[in-house]
Amino acid sequence: MKVILFGATGMVGQGVLRECLRDADVESVLAVGRSPTGVRNAKLRDILHDNFLDYSAIEPQLAGYDACFFCLGVSSVGMSEERYRHLTYDITLAAATTLSRLNPAMVFIYVTGRGTDSTEQGRLMWARVKGKTENDLLKLPLKAAYMFRPAGIQPLHGIRSKTAWVQAIYVVAAPLLTLLNRVAPTYMTTTEQVGRAMIKVARDGYPKPVLESEDINAI
Repeated sequence: MKVILFGATGMVGQGVLRECLRDADVESVLAVGRSPTGVRNAKLRDILHDNFLDYSAIEPQLAGYDACFFCLGVSSVGMSEERYRHLTYDITLAAATTLSRLNPAMVFIYVTGRGTDSTEQGRLMWARVKGKTENDLLKLPLKAAYMFRPAGIQPLHGIRSKTAWVQAIYVVAAPLLTLLNRVAPTYMTTTEQVGRAMIKVARDGYPKPVLESEDINAI
């Protein structure tokens, strides 16, 4: 399986990249981002790209892939709906639309979040935007699209959040997060479990298109 990975330098993306590089079924990984991953591995190739709305300059390098793991994401805190929609909906659909044209047999997996509003009508702005993003991804001419909706995600294996205050919380709360992952899989998963589940779903499929934390952990 050949994989394209967006967001490889973020916390979730780092975890997904680690599992891809460790998995014998993953032949190669193309990490698309504004900065290099800093990881050296024979299976990994970085491609630097600044315009996440236009991929025409690198389209030839995006063809021939079996799966895309889309792990880009931003917090909606302090952000207008217009700005959040641009960074969430516009960027995700631009990538997915391009990839669906270049790789119609591709499986596209999008990291969204618990509480996403599939009706697009709820009072929470971020949930409405995420819901529209999910809904429109599912309409694209792909082999399949899956929405991963984790609640809390515990970083493992030295993976760190790029946001200092978030990382500080993870460090302090690590023992509690480990316990929650064991006793409350509805509310907690890990970067390792997310990565392993993505690979398995891309390879084998799943009975439903939207996966919550408990589904991710069970896989």
